[in-house]
Amino acid sequence: MIVRLTGALLRALLVALVIATPALLLPEVEADSAQVVALMALIAGTFVFLEYFSRYPSIIEFRFAPPFNRLRFFAIFAVVLLLTVSTAGDHLETPVAALFRVLGTIFSQALDFPYSPVHLVLLALPEGTPPAEVAMVRDAAGISYLVALCALLVFAYLVKVKGWPGRYGAFNVWINLPLFDPTGGGDVLNRLKRDSVVNVVLGILLPFLTPAAFKLATFVVGPVSITDPMTLIWTLTAWSLIPANLVMRGIALMRIADMIEQKRRRTYAEARTEEQFQAA
Repeated sequence: MIVRLTGALLRALLVALVIATPALLLPEVEADSAQVVALMALIAGTFVFLEYFSRYPSIIEFRFAPPFNRLRFFAIFAVVLLLTVSTAGDHLETPVAALFRVLGTIFSQALDFPYSPVHLVLLALPEGTPPAEVAMVRDAAGISYLVALCALLVFAYLVKVKGWPGRYGAFNVWINLPLFDPTGGGDVLNRLKRDSVVNVVLGILLPFLTPAAFKLATFVVGPVSITDPMTLIWTLTAWSLIPANLVMRGIALMRIADMIEQKRRRTYAEARTEEQFQAA
């Protein structure tokens, strides 16, 4: 009880801190924006506390299959922190901040090639955007996309090399996938594989489709600017990490489907062996 309470409280505080980080570090944050951020941090922290304090989850997936959620959290925290430091400019003039900005510029230039997701984000900007703002968006897009790719590579390593989730204790499908209805119709194995493919395909396509959808929306509602630091941070965080989370979820579902299939094969083999022994 005490351990669960402490863990839930710590997770809630960390989630609230991530949401509040841009408002705490960015200069000249408006009072209304700070109040909205504080409210969102409180809501998110309360939700996480209730989810992790309860014995069984109701929405959060893979709660009992670490380090899946920890990896997602650290990816979000890294993107938010790096983008905040990158967009704060001279107001965070420290050696670490300067190093982050230089690395962000290098990585963003490396990822800014024709038809890349970073290049498509730049094409979605309104015409006449000042070069300084274009460079800021390019650096932010490059940083966020690179962190998302790193998170995917780390998770792929955990699955392929470390044998996630088999080597991290017993895996219970029903409590780790609270939103998955086993009675929804059809074989569970086929549904898991189908959902896996859908998640992976969406995760791969979204970084390319989102800038195009944003550009199309500007023709309907008019030019929309994302160069405001707070807007830029959360827009590019969602642009990069929502697809990454979808790909990670797809990989996880496929891994679970493989585990279920292997267990079925062993069960069927044992049943056939027992029938042959009894027949003999």
